[in-house]
Order: sequence, then C-alpha cells, then structure tokens
Amino acid sequence: MKNFIFISPDFPANYWKFCRELKNHGFNVLAIGDCPWDSLSENVKQNVHEYYWVHNLENYDEVYRAVAFFVFKYGKIDFLESNNEYWLEHDAALRTAFGITTGFKTGDVKKIRYKSKMKKYYQKAGIKTAKFCIVKTLKNCQKLIDEVGYPVIVKPDNGIGATATYKINNEQELIDFLESKPEIPYIMEEYIEAEVNSYDAIVDGKGNPVFETGNVTPNSLMDIVNENGNCVYYIVNSLAPDILDAGRRTVKAFGVKNRFVHFEFFRLTKDQRIGKKGEVVALEVNMRPAGGFTPDMMNFACSTDVYNIWADVFANGTCEGQTGERFYCAYAGRRDGKNFVLSDDEVKANYSENIKMVERIPDVLSGAMANTMFVAKFKTKSEMDNFYKEVLKTH
Repeated sequence: MKNFIFISPDFPANYWKFCRELKNHGFNVLAIGDCPWDSLSENVKQNVHEYYWVHNLENYDEVYRAVAFFVFKYGKIDFLESNNEYWLEHDAALRTAFGITTGFKTGDVKKIRYKSKMKKYYQKAGIKTAKFCIVKTLKNCQKLIDEVGYPVIVKPDNGIGATATYKINNEQELIDFLESKPEIPYIMEEYIEAEVNSYDAIVDGKGNPVFETGNVTPNSLMDIVNENGNCVYYIVNSLAPDILDAGRRTVKAFGVKNRFVHFEFFRLTKDQRIGKKGEVVALEVNMRPAGGFTPDMMNFACSTDVYNIWADVFANGTCEGQTGERFYCAYAGRRDGKNFVLSDDEVKANYSENIKMVERIPDVLSGAMANTMFVAKFKTKSEMDNFYKEVLKTH
C-alpha cells in the first residue's frame, strides 16, 4: 500500500474529497492539519488513516516532525500534496528533505511562485507576457512607465491571488506607493485591459493532460478585492481553442506532472500596446486547483468527478478522465452590506432547478470570493447571463 501525506484536509472545506478518492484508490492517507481531531468533520475523519495535529501549519518545524513521525511509522512516503497555493513552498521543502521524488522540489519553487520568474517559461511556450520590472527605485519604475505609460499594476512578486495588488494612475500615486510599500519584493507591470480566462487541467505522470476545462472572470479580481465588489466567474461549456492550445504549451514549458493546475491568461478586450483585441496573453500559473469550490463547479459543468480523476492519476500514472454532458456553471458571490433585490431564499426558489450549491464563504477567502455564493448550472450562456443579472441586482 502506498503512503500519501495530505496537508490540511479540512481547509478548504471540500478538500476532504481528495482524501476520500485517495482512500478509494487504495492509498494509506496520512493527514496533517492544524485543526484538533475532535473538531474535524466526519468527512475528514472517515477518509484518513491517521491524522497528526500541529498547532500551526505555518511552523515548518512542526510539520517536519509530523512527516518524520509518519516516515518512522509507515516507511517510504510516495506522495505529499496540499493542493493549496499557500503551502506550495512548504510542500516542496518537505519533499526535498524527505527524498519524496514526486512533485516539485525546493529548486522548482521560484518558477512556480514568483511572477517575474514565470515569464521565462511562458515565453518558452511562445505566449506573450506583460512588460515588467522589479520595483526598486522611482527611477527604475519610471523607466518602465516611459515605455508603457500609465496606469501600471504593482503586486507582490510572490503573492496569492490579487492580495496587495494596486493600480497606479500617476506619478504621485507611484511616489505614495513607494513610500508605503511593504518590505517584500514587488513587481510592476503594464496595465492590460482584458478578461481573465483560465486553463484548468489534471496532468498525468507523463505530463499529459487527462482532464481539461476552464473558467472566465469577466470582472477584475483586483477590483473585487480593492473595491469590495461582488464576485462573478463561470466554468465554460467548452474551452476556446486558443486557451486550450496555450494551456497545453504552458504545461510542457513548466514540466508539469501529477498535478491539478490552474493557469490564468488575459484575453484582450481592446487593441493595446501588447496586442490586438481577442489575443491571449499570459497572466500567471497556479500549480494547484482553482480556489474555493471551483473543483465542484467543474464536476457540475462537465458531469464528472475531478477528485476521482486526480486520485486515479496518482494511483495509476494516468487515466481516461471521462466527462459527460457539458454545461455552463456560474458562481455568483454576493457581498454583505449590499441591498439586493432578491433575498437568498428568493434566489433559491427562482432558480431551484439550476442551483447546485449555496454556501457562506470563509472570511479568509471572502476578499476575492465575496460572502455568500450561489453556484448554478445552465445549458446556455443567455440563461446564465440572466441569472447573474437577477441575482446581483440591487435597489
């Protein structure tokens, strides 16, 4: 029996399903988390063989001791994963320290976590990237701005989502940012007017995608976070050919194997310096599943079980990744404090045949995903667009 260490099986709330499918595929599921055993859901308890509680997952030494305990008790560890952006560096360090040969190691971290380093691999894939500089001085920032003009975007080089990301419109805003910038590496990029299109895939042990889908975010995640807005995105019923091609080339350029990935691209909404309207430009790679309940949305949209496909890849090296009828699957995240025309109960009643999930979003995720989510599937885009219009309408 192969040993699989899964980090943080209880958060996000749907991640116990990865453990369930690993168990169903015959793995010895050894879990590490910062939630006491008695506080874990029955879903987690029933799908892990043993659980090691650490007081703080951010404490590498604690997690290291947990892995060492499992090695002592069960022998060789075949796989270690968290599927969580926040823990990717720890995952890599633990694999390196314990000689776990599957997955990214410490030497791979920069190319998968630092936005400035990703660009080299996107370029290797033949995909355009925004012009950038590492933020150092007013002078070096102005050199980039002289070439691309205002506005520009500044964001942590090693950051998650749109956290601490800002749009700078003029020199005074630039000066203010430089005076208050946190003491972490920041990247500055030309501003691109676009919608975000993603390529989401499960990649097998030979680097071949066995399941592919994607989502579209018509409004900016940065604006959602900074302006306290609602959140809208949806799983497409079929991937656009150019996104499919760009995604596959990116998989090869980064040497991805045995992973669930979420790659983000800009689709230009008008002609601009970087290209023509409709062109695809690289944004960033995420070497983990799309956030929150998006894996469940993929299941609804593709009539499949991505948790099962993912576990099948680890168990057998590859799989067929079968899907059924395809739909659009919509995420509508409503922000607390807004005066919506329809109450939550009215939304559920009006769209009872379409709604698949209604959940409160944990505070740690609400900045990007709003506070109350409605997930619904539709056969046509026009039906989905009407759903968004009604659910997000305010007085």
